[in-house]
Amino acid sequence: MNIVQLKDGVFEVGAVDWNQRSFHGYATPRGITYNAYLIMDEKITLIDTVKEPFADELLARIRQIVDPARIDYVVSNHAEPDHSGALPRVMQVASGAKVVTADPAGLKVISGHYGVEFDYLPVKAGQTLSLGRRELTFVATPMLHWPDNMVTWCPQERILFSNDAFGQHLATSQRFDEEQDLSVVMHETRTYYANILLPFGKQAQKVLKTVRELDPEIIAPSHGVIWRGHIPQVLSEYDHLASDEVEPKAVVVFDCMWGATEKMARTVVEGFARKGLKTRLFDLRVDALSDIMTELHKAEYLAIGSPTQNNTMMANVGALLTYYKGLKPGPKKAFGFGSFGWSGQAVGEINAFLESAGSQIVLDQAQTRLLYTPDAEKLAALEEAVASL
Repeated sequence: MNIVQLKDGVFEVGAVDWNQRSFHGYATPRGITYNAYLIMDEKITLIDTVKEPFADELLARIRQIVDPARIDYVVSNHAEPDHSGALPRVMQVASGAKVVTADPAGLKVISGHYGVEFDYLPVKAGQTLSLGRRELTFVATPMLHWPDNMVTWCPQERILFSNDAFGQHLATSQRFDEEQDLSVVMHETRTYYANILLPFGKQAQKVLKTVRELDPEIIAPSHGVIWRGHIPQVLSEYDHLASDEVEPKAVVVFDCMWGATEKMARTVVEGFARKGLKTRLFDLRVDALSDIMTELHKAEYLAIGSPTQNNTMMANVGALLTYYKGLKPGPKKAFGFGSFGWSGQAVGEINAFLESAGSQIVLDQAQTRLLYTPDAEKLAALEEAVASL
């Protein structure tokens, strides 16, 4: 089994989940990695584990380097099971190891998951742990994206073990950023941020400040490729992702029953195009919510279309709005649209939801709520209204 050396005595020993296609509703068409890192020193240290089904794979990789029973410390940067699921198996083998976790949040969460029988070593922000030739310093990053999150800094190697920050869901046997197509890695970085870290922009900005002060040679996240060739580029991208700035683009999303709302959606796209905006059209019958959120994150305009079904919006639209609410993408210039037959509540419900999320409704229902299949004259009026925004 392949192991990857970051520096002399520092190895990536995690697992590649080639076939995983969903993570909490976030589509992962390129799979996932669960990165874990082994440091060989006087005190042998494992930083994070892997998802539980890959515990044997993790232990097999470690055995190529050292007997896992000799591990002294297991650092738990984050207790979510994709990071810590193999911890009980590791601790069965490395029964003398201490579990290093953030004090108090990490201790509460990790012991809640796995019980109190492990030998825990809670650490405060800024606390240092000597491994021998190397030392580790722990930096608290609460709510990026759980209360227990922290990152681990090794100053002697200038490696930042960055937990979820700077990660991607990207399964690959080539483990470093410069071995990949950078456009693919950056796209997956944006997708990961938009679907995991988006509600926590202020926390991400604090981490960016810390990372720049540390000036790492390697950023080793818990998912995806390891950054060493393009660190300035990913820091610049995070600056943008974590900011409040929007881009001159529009996102149009719809579901429909008999085609009328789809005609309206295509007309809305044409209106935005006339306005000179880059525009993306998404069909909720075929497009993943996570792909929509990636584009929606920095969009200036958002239009959501649904016919009225059973006196309400269609279920896929409700799912999108629920996903949207949880990720808190910030206020947009927005409006709902849709056709209707014998009742027409959907557009008003969409607008009310968008307003509750802080968005400004920029088109009135009289322009965006059309009876039956809209004729050419009504579609032309809708296009003109959008283009005139």
